[in-house]
Amino acid sequence: MIDGEARFIGRANVRKRLAPLDGRSGRTSYANGAARIETETEEIAVRPPFGLAHVGEYDRVQLAPLFTALAEDHCVAVLLASLGGYAVGVLDGEALVASKVGTRFVKGRHKKGGSSANRFRRRREEQARALLDDAAETAVAVLEPWRGRAGFAALGGDRAAADAVLAREGRLAWLGERAVPRFFPVPRPRLDTLRRLPYDLYAAEVVRRQRAG
Repeated sequence: MIDGEARFIGRANVRKRLAPLDGRSGRTSYANGAARIETETEEIAVRPPFGLAHVGEYDRVQLAPLFTALAEDHCVAVLLASLGGYAVGVLDGEALVASKVGTRFVKGRHKKGGSSANRFRRRREEQARALLDDAAETAVAVLEPWRGRAGFAALGGDRAAADAVLAREGRLAWLGERAVPRFFPVPRPRLDTLRRLPYDLYAAEVVRRQRAG
């Protein structure tokens, strides 16, 4: 944790860092989906990734509501898309219970001008459309059966590509409606990317400031 800077920290590490403070003298306030902890030496603000409904103020360090929120598992629909490929999956807690990935070749950008550049651009656009169409069809096939259970969605990859996939298929609108605020940049979505995602997905936003002595 860096003074004054927001960092995303794995939930187990957050608990390990804060547990020694629980019950100590200080002040704790819960509001607007975050917990603010004040001790004699530091101030720490923690925002769990899936929200924190508890509201209250305490004249000591009271971490039970925060730890409860951090420990909760959720069913999350995942869509990662870039022009290098896509990965679609469902995470039940930290377990990947459904997934499908795909790749399609999309040419890089042409550095020269003229008619050849125009042909190159049209071909690149065709390849990109084919990839995004395939990603949208796959997302519907994999995620629609989980629509009733998945309370949240996680979007990642390249933001423009992910938005383009959602725009292609109305049956994916619910992903945008349930998406967590954090976008997960991934240059090359793959199966191992989905398997590694839970650490980042469940990481809390933490800001720490040292108090003046």
